Amino acid sequence: MVQVCLNGPRGAADGSAVPLTPSALAESAAEAVAAGATDIHVHPKTPCGQDTLSPRAVAETLEAIRARVSVPVGVTTGAWAEPDPAARLARVRAWTVLPDHASVNWHEPGAESMAAALLDLGVGVEAGVWSGTDAAERFAVSPLGPRVLRVLAEVMDTGAPEASARALLAALGPAHGRPVLLHGEDGGAWPVLRLAGSLGLATRMGLEDTILLPDGQPALSNAQLITGALAQYGCAQRSS
Repeated sequence: MVQVCLNGPRGAADGSAVPLTPSALAESAAEAVAAGATDIHVHPKTPCGQDTLSPRAVAETLEAIRARVSVPVGVTTGAWAEPDPAARLARVRAWTVLPDHASVNWHEPGAESMAAALLDLGVGVEAGVWSGTDAAERFAVSPLGPRVLRVLAEVMDTGAPEASARALLAALGPAHGRPVLLHGEDGGAWPVLRLAGSLGLATRMGLEDTILLPDGQPALSNAQLITGALAQYGCAQRSS
């Protein structure tokens, strides 16, 4: 499984390749799925390009993408989109169009309540477990752990990403028996993707994780990143 993360918190300043509007996200999603992505993660945006949990923005984004692809589509519930835990929870409960899954960062305040609310709505939960936080320890004792869709093992370290990834996986342990999707950020994106390939884990790639191709050239699209990801993943699998 290779998930495409279409935009993340990036905005117009990160380049014209980053899709922001529902129509641009739908086009980018369709191209990425055609290139081999099997799942989508997206950050709905305000007209000004900021991440939002607004029911209207979420609905418009999901409807636009689903009109073009038939793979599962998930969204963020990151605290940066709505810092107040109670307000964040209220926004999610007000969604009129539901994603197939949503990521919940387990180190953020209100994570367990958010995950419980999503599960009550019938939305799959991707448990975001970041390196450099106590998320792995929190998730290990969470009663909701066995009910999540999968664990996102998210390596934030760009200096020694492979070592950080291995440490994070060790800290996760059995992860309540849930599937693990391993990925890195920016300078760690490609090394961690290759590690995921060598370990046979699900992974993700897209303009949220990096705006550069493996050779350091700017990526022109999410589809180009997915093409590179599948090639890198396959090479890592064959050499493991």
